[in-house]
Amino acid sequence: MTKQILIDAAPWETRVAVLEDNTLGELYVERERDRSVAGNVYKGVVVRVLPGMQAAFVDIGLEKAAFLHVSDLAGPDLVRGFVEEAGDEGVEVDDAPPRRRVQFAPIEERLAKGQELLVQVSKEPIGSKGARVTANISLPGRYLVHMPGTDHIGISRRIEDPDERDRLRDAVEAERTSPDGFIVRTACEGMTKREIKDDVRFLTRLWAHVQQTAAGARAPALAHRDLDLALRVLRDLFTADVDRLVVDDEAEYTRIREFAEALMPRLASRVHYYEGTTPLFEQHGIEAKIARALERRVWLKSGGYLIFDQTESLTTVDVNTGRYVGKKDQEETVLRTNLEAAKQVVQQLRLRNIGGIIVIDFIDMEKLGNRKKVYDALQESVRADKARSTVLEISELGLVQMTRKRTRESLGQLLLEACPHCDGLGRQRSVETLASDALRQLERVARDTPGDGGLALGVHRDVAAFLATDGAGWLDALVTRLGRAVRVVERADGGRDVVRVEPA
Repeated sequence: MTKQILIDAAPWETRVAVLEDNTLGELYVERERDRSVAGNVYKGVVVRVLPGMQAAFVDIGLEKAAFLHVSDLAGPDLVRGFVEEAGDEGVEVDDAPPRRRVQFAPIEERLAKGQELLVQVSKEPIGSKGARVTANISLPGRYLVHMPGTDHIGISRRIEDPDERDRLRDAVEAERTSPDGFIVRTACEGMTKREIKDDVRFLTRLWAHVQQTAAGARAPALAHRDLDLALRVLRDLFTADVDRLVVDDEAEYTRIREFAEALMPRLASRVHYYEGTTPLFEQHGIEAKIARALERRVWLKSGGYLIFDQTESLTTVDVNTGRYVGKKDQEETVLRTNLEAAKQVVQQLRLRNIGGIIVIDFIDMEKLGNRKKVYDALQESVRADKARSTVLEISELGLVQMTRKRTRESLGQLLLEACPHCDGLGRQRSVETLASDALRQLERVARDTPGDGGLALGVHRDVAAFLATDGAGWLDALVTRLGRAVRVVERADGGRDVVRVEPA
């Protein structure tokens, strides 16, 4: 399988596409004004303790107080059976001994209003909910994850060779200068003792710096900010199975290349600067694939289709045969459609970053053996997904219930907003997304138009208002980048997504 990572870096937002054999597998978007807080470490202050929920709300300086459950207060006495990522990618389930049943002391005996503590964001604020935080800090490096407060060395399950697992465990143990724990990541496989030593020392120094920053800060305060999207992608996704990483901005390319040479010199030569005139995402058909990822209906190659419906509490996926009629009998038609759907559902869950409770309504199958084939195909597809999922057996009615770990907003939540013309029952592209697309179109026309004359950007009044207020910095950054004057003009015709660029 050919794997590429494409980074579209604009002054107002960064978009990252992961291509697997020309299929868009994952998409990440980070806007400068809405930068991710997952993985950040804060010195927080408890504002409310809820004994009935065995949880507390902690002020970490964000708009909404963060949620802390008693299970996330577990101390160094707890042997953790698995370690979840503190961010979006990269920390796999590890091979610690089976978890023992732990009785937590009541949260009201451990926390009090006004108490200060160090916490890390494990789940982004989503919708009306504040961030979820944990007191179990984890600091990911290139090859290891540092786990202060634990005394365990775990190895990624994806490293299967017993001898290699023993070698890596011994190498980490030899470099530990404190009893703190470490998780060996998949990327560490085959690395030298020197590379492991460098990562241990880096993470140890980083933790000391976090503690020092927190000690001198007044809560609520940020003690450690995780890397931005582009560098997180290098740290967590840019592994040996990636053939190329392509960046379309020269300054960002230089920054990423330097980071790669320092952190992963073996792979630095795979980082490339895109110099084409056609925008990078258009060159690879990404824009059209993003548009399809926002649609409710997803067509299958067989002629069948999926229908995705999202509510606040769950997502339902309906599988339909559509135009596919098969060649032999109805059971074969249904089986083939369901098998294709099983793979496509998981692919769409990854791409759309859908989490929480998911119900898949496969087409009814009479034969138990066929239901098992579909379930096995679904399980096989889920194993390739880095997000932790649980899948229950398929029922006689063809229903599958599953959960998928959610750490950030879905693609729809990020790129769409409630439609004001139907009392919020529908969805439309948000004004931020429209403004971002308009600026890209302006940049494309400017590159194709010789000279340095001014340009007029004609957009819908909502987009014009955004570019005059919250998005003014985006426009200013692009004007500086182009070296040409730009005048924003309100259009009186067409829909919200119509853009016209003309000489000023």
